[in-house]
Amino acid sequence: MSHGVVPASSSLRGPTGYFINRVHGLQQTSVEDPDEVVEERQSLLQHHQAQILAASSASQPASSRSAAPAGNRTSNLNSYSASRSQEPVTTFGMASTFTNHAAAASSNDGSAIAGLANDIPAGTRSIHSDKQAPNFESLDYELVENTVYRADTASRTHFDHIFKHGAKWSLLFVLGVITAAAAFAVNLGVENISGFKFWATLTLLNRDQVFASYLVYVLINCSLVGLSAFVTLHYAPAAAGSGIAEVKAYLNGIDVPGIFLFKTLVVKLTGSVGAVAGGLAVGKEGPFVHAGACLGALLSQGGSARWHLAWFKQFWNDRDRADMVACGVAAGVAAAFRAPVGGVLFALEEMTSWFRNQLLWYAFFTTAVVSVAVRTLMRICSEEKGRTCGFFGAGGYLLYEITEGQENFEPLELLPMLLLGVIGGLLGSFFTALNGRLAAWRNSVLAPYGKRGRLWESLAVALLTSTVSFLLPMLTSCQPCPADAGEACPRPEHTHSGNFVNFGCSRGSLDYNDLATIFFNTQDDAIRNLFSSQTKAEYGVSTLLVFVALFFLLAVLSYGIALPTGLFVPSILCGAAYGRLVGVFVADMHPGSHVIDEGTYALLGAASFLGGCMRMTVATCVMLLELTNNLALLPLMMLVTLVAKAVGDGTGVKPIYESLMDIKQLPFLEPQPHSLMRHVTAAEAAGQLAVTFSRVERVRHLLEVLRTTQHNGFAVIASGVDGEQHILGIVLRSQLVVLLRSRRCFQPTPFVSEVAGRVAFSYQQSDFVQPISEAQQGIDDLRLTEQEH
Repeated sequence: MSHGVVPASSSLRGPTGYFINRVHGLQQTSVEDPDEVVEERQSLLQHHQAQILAASSASQPASSRSAAPAGNRTSNLNSYSASRSQEPVTTFGMASTFTNHAAAASSNDGSAIAGLANDIPAGTRSIHSDKQAPNFESLDYELVENTVYRADTASRTHFDHIFKHGAKWSLLFVLGVITAAAAFAVNLGVENISGFKFWATLTLLNRDQVFASYLVYVLINCSLVGLSAFVTLHYAPAAAGSGIAEVKAYLNGIDVPGIFLFKTLVVKLTGSVGAVAGGLAVGKEGPFVHAGACLGALLSQGGSARWHLAWFKQFWNDRDRADMVACGVAAGVAAAFRAPVGGVLFALEEMTSWFRNQLLWYAFFTTAVVSVAVRTLMRICSEEKGRTCGFFGAGGYLLYEITEGQENFEPLELLPMLLLGVIGGLLGSFFTALNGRLAAWRNSVLAPYGKRGRLWESLAVALLTSTVSFLLPMLTSCQPCPADAGEACPRPEHTHSGNFVNFGCSRGSLDYNDLATIFFNTQDDAIRNLFSSQTKAEYGVSTLLVFVALFFLLAVLSYGIALPTGLFVPSILCGAAYGRLVGVFVADMHPGSHVIDEGTYALLGAASFLGGCMRMTVATCVMLLELTNNLALLPLMMLVTLVAKAVGDGTGVKPIYESLMDIKQLPFLEPQPHSLMRHVTAAEAAGQLAVTFSRVERVRHLLEVLRTTQHNGFAVIASGVDGEQHILGIVLRSQLVVLLRSRRCFQPTPFVSEVAGRVAFSYQQSDFVQPISEAQQGIDDLRLTEQEH
């Protein structure tokens, strides 16, 4: 995990009798036995006087005292005491009230912990000295039982608790409805823009105006991609990519700035329309996950950072926000795939490592609302009722019902099915590796050109994709329509979706172009065509080989450009292509044994690529099961997915989203530690002496430490009666900024104030919570008087 990340921890009693609580910075003095408190105060005062005497004879400078042995580290306190005795200064009564989660203070043999220092050692490099990494702050999803929390809880009535729970369920209902409406709007836009583009291109082509057709096709694609890239780069750079890696980091305890802003949500939705309708080898389902998370985050705080309702401050805590974001993730998957259970499992298996039973109910309720809302909205554009929405018709939503496919299999077919799993594991890992190399190339070569370089890259990829998808079908010869086509062949000119596209074939002939049938459809329709049952020999071997090779490379190039891009649909499409190719060979090798359906192998190929690239098993099987509506294929999908995951893990390449987290330097604590970590102690893993604070600090020293360091957590230590140093807890940078700005905890004396415990009751939990996805408040504009310093 990156430097500066403070892990969550439970509260425990400190070594000096103080009850330590995790955030929001509050620790109260235990008053169970007042005599013990008085005795401890007297002991501390005597110890403080001894420190003053020691400081007068200390010869070493203050900057080097931090490297002193454990027994002499109290000289830091001597230094402060000496300076305070010379002039009246303002001190900061921090540790007696404002410390975070506690840790064990001494080693097993009772000796002081090594590596604690109150000053920054001279010549010590910054934490990010070798390689500058983004500075992130951690989140705490456990309940924080401190003075402020108990005061807020005690002030609420039973009706307030019922009202809050009811409000949360209502927010989840609103989240499901809005996510469904957003997904419907995006699908409506993609289908209509793509339908118009295909209609214009094919109309000119049927008039034998090949160049004009190509020019219109390229201009529409490049315009859509260029506009989306421009908006993304200049208004919401955090909307680029799928956003799943950033959301996963957030749900695992890392606050990534900018990913949940309102402008990020708007650019995510509009940019995905331009990217998918522009013909790139990307999908819109990944951005749906990020968009759902954005909606959940915005609803949890009652709007944007600038415009929000104050009543929603009761949800301004890490736990409630994480619940809403996780439910938004599940809602996004449910809206994209019409797979409510798959959405819940995706959030559980892939996204979050902190999942409790109550959150499971929240997510399940949200996806159920999404499912009902999506089906209700789709009835608006139902062709059966005579209501159409432009080109929005058979496409739009992923639903590939395989009701006539292969239900049984022979033992001889297990070998090619296992082969599909091996191919999926290898290709998925190869995709991840290539994408990582390409990302490194972008950071080293395109970074100096800034936004202009990323914009030209997007336009170049759009031009290449458009040229390949237009010229290759032109070079492919047409083939006659099969006798048992099951639908109109060739496809009528007034439709924009379906099989058997007449592209470059003789007018009036019963021929179709199999490669154009894949390219000149939206990706949803192309997958539906590849999954189609009872369509033997619809696609030739050479067509499937060419498409798999080229589309794989185009997906590698497209995933990572400055656009909202998804990986789900390209993975399904690529896997379906090579899966159908394997099905063609199996059908030719076993003629007449029983009906071997090529569409079934296309489905298994899609499962294998998802398993090899994303390494999901349960969520993948359930999502594809809900998409195809065929329970008989579940055992085969389970087998192929497990093999693909095992092969992918065996290559040593991380899953795609964890690889992206490494590229973007997002901290992520893996479920299982490396075997080397079992032989490394905490002292050996420490890179430098810790920057710590005493129970009472000078304001000037606090400001100096905040300006000269970049990490977000600082240990608070105190000397015990035996002279050893003990950890009282950790205070966060953001909490120190709030406390410094409020000035309530300033005191004129360097001693532990009795009033400090009561100061805590003047704060509320929401005072220490910054608006979600916003950069934390700094101290650059903090103005203090000379007396306050």
